[in-house]
Amino acid sequence: MNLARFAIENRSLTYFVGVLLMLAGIASFLQLGQLEDPEFTVKNAVIVTRYPGASPEQVELEVTDRIEQAIQEIPELDFVESFSRAGLSQIKVEIESQYWSDVLPQIWDELRRKIRDVESQLPPGAERPIVNDDFGDVFGFQLAIVGDGYDYAELEAYAKDLRKELSLVEGVARVDLWGEQTKAVYLDIKQSQLSQLGITYASIAATLIGQNMVVDAGSVDVQGNRFRIEPTGEFTSPESIADLTVRESLADEVANLTGGAGGGIRGRTTELIRIRDFAEVRRGYLEPPRWLMRVDGRPAIGMSITNISGVNVVEVGRAIDARLAALKAALPIGIEVHEVHWMSDVVAEAVNGFLVSFAQAVAIVLAVIALGMGPRLGFIIGVALIATILGSFIVMAVVGIDLQRMSLGALIIALGMMVDNAIVVADGIAVRIKQGMDRKQAAIEGAQQPAMPLLGATVVAIMAFYPIFASTENAGEYCRTLFTVVGISLIVSWLISMTITPLQCLDMLPEASGDVASDPYGGGFFRRYRGLLEFSIRRRFLTIGSLVALLAVAVMGFGNVKLLFFPDSAMTKFMVDYWAPEGTRIEQVSDDLRAAERHLLDDERVASIATFIGQGPPRFYLPVDPESPYASYGQIVVNVHDQRDIDALITELGPWFDERYPSAQVPLRKYGVGPSNTWKLEVRISGPSVADPAALRELAGRAAEILDAEPLVGIHRNNWRERTAKIVPVFNAERGRWAAVNRDSLADSTKRAFDGLTVGLYRERDDLMPIVLRHVAEEREHFALGTVQISTDISVETVPVDQVVDAIATEWEDPLVWRRDRRR
Repeated sequence: MNLARFAIENRSLTYFVGVLLMLAGIASFLQLGQLEDPEFTVKNAVIVTRYPGASPEQVELEVTDRIEQAIQEIPELDFVESFSRAGLSQIKVEIESQYWSDVLPQIWDELRRKIRDVESQLPPGAERPIVNDDFGDVFGFQLAIVGDGYDYAELEAYAKDLRKELSLVEGVARVDLWGEQTKAVYLDIKQSQLSQLGITYASIAATLIGQNMVVDAGSVDVQGNRFRIEPTGEFTSPESIADLTVRESLADEVANLTGGAGGGIRGRTTELIRIRDFAEVRRGYLEPPRWLMRVDGRPAIGMSITNISGVNVVEVGRAIDARLAALKAALPIGIEVHEVHWMSDVVAEAVNGFLVSFAQAVAIVLAVIALGMGPRLGFIIGVALIATILGSFIVMAVVGIDLQRMSLGALIIALGMMVDNAIVVADGIAVRIKQGMDRKQAAIEGAQQPAMPLLGATVVAIMAFYPIFASTENAGEYCRTLFTVVGISLIVSWLISMTITPLQCLDMLPEASGDVASDPYGGGFFRRYRGLLEFSIRRRFLTIGSLVALLAVAVMGFGNVKLLFFPDSAMTKFMVDYWAPEGTRIEQVSDDLRAAERHLLDDERVASIATFIGQGPPRFYLPVDPESPYASYGQIVVNVHDQRDIDALITELGPWFDERYPSAQVPLRKYGVGPSNTWKLEVRISGPSVADPAALRELAGRAAEILDAEPLVGIHRNNWRERTAKIVPVFNAERGRWAAVNRDSLADSTKRAFDGLTVGLYRERDDLMPIVLRHVAEEREHFALGTVQISTDISVETVPVDQVVDAIATEWEDPLVWRRDRRR
């Protein structure tokens, strides 16, 4: 029994199932997850290892190479890429494209085991490697907390309160902060003053560390109770640090009592001295900052929110909006919360766009078919189209396909093909009824006769999309629901045309009128069409030749078609990447970008801007990888009122940046749909792990000359960036021995003089702030490395750097050493 006969003979059941399908389809649509992009496996992990004080080459050979060697034992590895810079190793692991989300957790576990095994081989001073395998998390909701008259500490306090509340919203998986500054307590001193007071840096550090340590004082039993003992004395404020007393070093006390190197008792007396007497104690933020964020030119702290997998992002966005509205009411005047990116709005717009396209398609189908075939057939085919879409929603809900860019695109692509089966069946039934055939027989035969040809054509149409599904590359995973949803919708359309459509035709098409034997194809249009067919058959060589000529024209014209696998996104945003020369201070990059911010905000086409300095923003859009940390890097995310203005803005901004910042590279780029790279073309010049960087740079320079001569090339760069200068005190070991100075004390003294030396921790609620000892601003700003005084643990007497070095030289170095598969 074929489907049409079964449907007609069980009319009540068929109508009941049809109504049930409609209702279930609506319910499935309301329950489907809604996302901006399909869930996509980012097959990357990043391993970060700090090695303070090491040069880029030391980091490369002592840390990066050993970790890479362990990583290469993973069989699923595609490639490993790394860069080593002074004090930092960062390794990016790429897994082969055929391994998707179902097996990645096991691969990451194996990666962690390999790295833990190699930890014991890392050199002293190297910190434990940090493995980040959630590199692909998309934080689709980006907020920024700003406040006029509020410092970073106050902004962070409000941001933490908001984070705590928003993390409890249903559907929210994780909330991270971005751009918060590390708080610190600074002890600014004059180096000459300590020597006069008979105090060493070691005694200050020992006092601060011992005073603020968490101590276990035990417990005591009193009668039937047990009481814990907790001595006071921890720092309660920076002022309490200033009030702390410091003694002379033990060695100096002995010298006072027994006589110094020259014999006799020295004039100083042992006494307690408060830190405030020789140092300015103040709160501050660690310098230089790790990262900075601004919104519309105002300092901000970012908040990144990601959703639980498979949820309806639109509903999550509404829930966050509702909770945020209540929280904003409790914020003090001046604290503002801005939306930098709101995925739910983008998804809602996409879903609404689909609904509009769907309504337009149904209206067009009804109008065209009603004009050509009559209103009844138009209604029958329109019902089939709606039933097909709703039936597709049911299957999508069962197999777990969300509403996202690819699945919605597939439904829109398939809209035109969904009606084909119903049109063929309905038209065949209508023709048979007009010819006088029994209505029931006409309905059964009109569906049964073309059933297999229609199924074959449906399968062919579906298989046209199969290569996308079969691809194991990243683009294949991203687009695989395109094939699945097209397949689901076309199979459902065939089933509808075999069941509901014949039943509707049986009940709704009118009886044949007039001469039942009249030819339904005897009208003027069909006669002219028949004449064209007869002419084409008689002149078949001319017909085939014309088609071959048209094919040749099409092939030649195809060369003028723009080749682009993924188009640009319709987002009302674009990116301004700012690359200052390597070695530029992050503060200088921040100052440079202020002028760009003012210029952009003065443009009426720009709605808002968000600036991220020091590294790229959190991944709030799946196809865009955030840039790694670089002090010389900044990115401005520009939000415009109208997406159509982006091309004109980019065209105008290019020359403006070139004129304003001639030494910087400023690529301007739009967001793309699907996997995309910042740099469209890449050339790799590589050599063995011991390859001379100068040779690599020379080859890269020759390649750059070729590119500079090509007018179609825009911005290009090499990833090793510019060479930078370093200061090299040439330490004399013998003179150091006579002065009781070693490399450690020399390094501690120079670090203390400029960056500052951490000498303790100050606890404040959940914050652990480093206590940083450094020279006063006047001594830091007037750079004189040779006059920096070196102190030792055994005496308050100091010696200048000049006394233990042969020279203070300046040398050039490669600040970054890039490797791929362990080759430079």
